[in-house]
Amino acid sequence: MSNTVSWKRQIAHWMEDHRGLIVVLIVLPLSLIFDYFMKLRHWVFRKFISAPEKHDERVQAIQNKITKWNKLPKDERKLMCTARPNWQSLSTTFFRKDLCHKIPIPLYDILELKPSSMTIRVEPMVSVGQVTEYLVPRGYTLAVCLEVAEASLGGLAMGVGMTTYSHKVGLYQETIRAYEMVLADGSFARVTKDNEYSDLYYTLPWSHGTLGFLVALELQIIKIKPHLKLEYIPVKDQKKYCDMMRDLSGALDKDKKTPDYLEATIFNKDEAVIMVGNFSDVPDNEKHKINQVNRWYKPWFYKYVERFLERDADYEYVPLEDYLLRHNRAIFWVVETMIPFGNHPVFRWFMGWLLPPKIAFLKFTTTPGVRAMTFTKQVFQDIVLPMNELEAQIDKSEELFDIYPILVYPCRIYDHGPHSGQLRSPRKDQMVPGANYGMFNDLGVYGVPRVVKERKRYDAVAAMRKMERFTESCGGYPFLYADTFMTREEFEKMFDLTAYENVRQKYHAVGAFPHLHDKIKPEIDVFEIGKEYIDPL
Repeated sequence: MSNTVSWKRQIAHWMEDHRGLIVVLIVLPLSLIFDYFMKLRHWVFRKFISAPEKHDERVQAIQNKITKWNKLPKDERKLMCTARPNWQSLSTTFFRKDLCHKIPIPLYDILELKPSSMTIRVEPMVSVGQVTEYLVPRGYTLAVCLEVAEASLGGLAMGVGMTTYSHKVGLYQETIRAYEMVLADGSFARVTKDNEYSDLYYTLPWSHGTLGFLVALELQIIKIKPHLKLEYIPVKDQKKYCDMMRDLSGALDKDKKTPDYLEATIFNKDEAVIMVGNFSDVPDNEKHKINQVNRWYKPWFYKYVERFLERDADYEYVPLEDYLLRHNRAIFWVVETMIPFGNHPVFRWFMGWLLPPKIAFLKFTTTPGVRAMTFTKQVFQDIVLPMNELEAQIDKSEELFDIYPILVYPCRIYDHGPHSGQLRSPRKDQMVPGANYGMFNDLGVYGVPRVVKERKRYDAVAAMRKMERFTESCGGYPFLYADTFMTREEFEKMFDLTAYENVRQKYHAVGAFPHLHDKIKPEIDVFEIGKEYIDPL
């Protein structure tokens, strides 16, 4: 056994040492071919099979499949899930769909733009990239628009989403006007916060497909201008940049005029760049300050932002679509761990157009062995934490992971009282004075811990469990697309599943769909695998 483990480690270390070459020569070309194939597949589907006017027919076909499942003998019914392959989702886990009864959900269309109500109705498989490409030329964008083009709008609805506009509107779920669902008995339900399905409305977010099948969404949109005036503010003191983020986000004053977009990238504990964006026209005498930051030959956005640590505060005008997908090329800063030389000007000019490697392709080619190894070597976590403890979050992240940059997006977390779904309401000391929400933030930690880079002993499981305990003690919670290390009891302490369990009973989801904890927990034994990879070579 020890020889086998040693052999695996040697192969793993060789791949780590040569990962840039492997990714450039193999992964990027195959990823590009894979992307073209998927685009062709989607085009054929939309051109010859799908059409917005046939939406009701497609929904009826889904209902028929669920009705057929209900007619099976009880002992022959497997729990239901979508037939969408695991590799098409952004989750780091691989749920065992092979053990379930899979229902195809071929719903990829934008159905209707409704300017009068400032909403757009879409099918769940529509991606962020598709809807951005559709909305921006028409003068709109989603109120909460994720930075990763591959993310599906339905996946975000059943999970969670947060962006740099969230200090104004809250999480993605706050911008959903209606869910259209097919329930476990095959019935159709249009779910809103003020109709007979209001209990379902508040529990669908963070449910990860365990209450029914989503077949359409109605989402809030906002009016835009073609450009953002984006200010870059370097700050070289932890308390100063934390205080500035609390002030700019309105965490201290509910009546404060806040920018349209707000974020911070923290490059080390004492240095950060705060970005303040507002919709703007570009004056004729400032056309030279337009920066298309997402062009293939441009520096990766976070690398470009880092330069401002050595400069004074400045501003420029960024086309909105470039801004919305500014982190897409480098997948925030994850691509650097795959291609260490990827931001070099020569690479960007000649091969930058190949980026990013498609997340779906990376998952499609992930073997169980690679999956087991990488979760012990990398961190990919988005954690919702209260902004009044921003300094403590950063200190804890450095203590456990020592990964930089760190992403900070402020976000309102509303106190919906008994209608808070799986999220516990903000504590009194976390509330914005006089408001019905607290100001929290996404702490985005992505990359390889310093000790792993230095080939030192690293216990990934122990580090993540300490982070989970810290998160629970603060009244926060991690996004559930990433690996979690909590037991069922710990999970139910962090999240309030009271309403969720009631809804599962009421709408016959028990025995029809997996339980939330079973759906999101890692498919591998993280504790055993963690022991195997804990020691350096």
